[in-house]
Amino acid sequence: MLVVTALSITCSIAATYLAARAAMGFGRDVRASVFERVGEFSAREVGQFGAPSLITRTTNDVQQVQMLVVMTLGMMISAPIMAVGGIVMALQQDVGLSWLMAVSVPALAVAVTLIIRRMVPLFRQNQLLIDEVNGVLREQITGIRVVRAFVREQHETARFEDSNARLTAVAISAGRYMMTLFPTVMLVLNVSSVAVLWFGGQRVENGEMQVGSLTAFLAYLMQILMAVMMASFMMMMVPRASVSAERIVEVLDTYSSVVPPENPVTEVAGPATVAFDHVEFTFPGADQPVLRDITFTAEPGRTTAIIGSTGSGKTTLLNLIPRLVDVTDGAVRIHDVDVRRLDPQLLWRGIGLVPQRPYLFSGTVASNLRYGNPAATDDDLWEALRIAQAADFVADLGGLDAAIAQGGTNVSGGQRQRLSIARALVSKPEIYLFDDSFSALDLGTDARLRAALEPVTRDAVMIVVAQRVSTIVDADQIIVLEDGAIVGRGTHRELLEHCQTYAEIVESQAAAEVS
Repeated sequence: MLVVTALSITCSIAATYLAARAAMGFGRDVRASVFERVGEFSAREVGQFGAPSLITRTTNDVQQVQMLVVMTLGMMISAPIMAVGGIVMALQQDVGLSWLMAVSVPALAVAVTLIIRRMVPLFRQNQLLIDEVNGVLREQITGIRVVRAFVREQHETARFEDSNARLTAVAISAGRYMMTLFPTVMLVLNVSSVAVLWFGGQRVENGEMQVGSLTAFLAYLMQILMAVMMASFMMMMVPRASVSAERIVEVLDTYSSVVPPENPVTEVAGPATVAFDHVEFTFPGADQPVLRDITFTAEPGRTTAIIGSTGSGKTTLLNLIPRLVDVTDGAVRIHDVDVRRLDPQLLWRGIGLVPQRPYLFSGTVASNLRYGNPAATDDDLWEALRIAQAADFVADLGGLDAAIAQGGTNVSGGQRQRLSIARALVSKPEIYLFDDSFSALDLGTDARLRAALEPVTRDAVMIVVAQRVSTIVDADQIIVLEDGAIVGRGTHRELLEHCQTYAEIVESQAAAEVS
């Protein structure tokens, strides 16, 4: 018996170790799959799920499923073996009491099932509320300076308390059902023990059964019910894990609306041109298109500027060029080839994008600039910084090895813009896309930066989205957008004469500067 006990302990330790390794490996692979799929999403899919939800699905949801795998491998494999073995041994002791097993085991299973059915919707709601709390917390941390500047700490605290209270209420409701599960199991187990002693005692009294057989039958019944109880403990985790699994599968089953071509064009020749041919773009479920009948050509060596009121579709138009989203009608062509037919790597290598919200990654100035070109030398980086009018403040920060916080929160908005421009310059692309990238710069820095850019971008296509007329006044071609359509096209002088919308923009900005 000592040898068997030692062997049992050794097998239990080995089973737990292997179950833990398998579950951790499973969690690693699922997280990697979710991360890879999210990395393929276009802006449309990211907006569909939302950043807080994607974070929760990659972390908390995967953890819930991972814990279920540990419990399954550690308990669910041994539980059926114990139950089946107990039934066989109990029947060998006395068949006359077998009806007790036929009553107690189904009774326990039904009770557990009824409780778990009530827990599933609560756990689904619980995960949604975790998304909400995550979103509120992420917003408050990101916008902490705005919160303090406007003395809105109490308002934000109330927002968080409201989300937190609703999450707590749902968690308590689910917890109550979980706590009901254990007493229910113990009630069935103890009632079954009493029934075995009661009816088994009568059989012993009538000489139909020995006391030893009754004791053994009771032990085997307890073994069977303990196996069911172990399974029920694991079933406590099933509702939440099943909800988490659904949310993970929802991400994995969502494919990007920007699909790589089956037979991509991998080589192009000649100088780059960007042509919009009757382009239309509509968000899914929207009644009206964001962009409609957009037709123009941006040529190398010329600056094309796009201006318009807020919400006129300027950023969306720019996002169509690197395929952050795809057109719903018409075509965007580079080198006279539809961007949907170009190899994605070839397309992206030829584009230097400075987004409307310049984002910097945690690391150093050098690591951020080398996103544009990993092989760039220090001299290349300093040259890009000089053109972007960022060399002076980078030198003051401590040079290329100066630390940059996540999101670039340790530098000002204008400095982030200039570092983002330098990052685009390092890649030396054929096409420069500036999405309102000069808005945080003072007029003097703006003018110096544009003058420094001129010789660098002389042979490249340059498309600039701007709010300030002073930024684009010297552009070779200005596109005026209103409600997603082109209402004016030409130089600054031409538009002042023939485009009322542009004239109103110029007039309003001139009045603001005078005042």
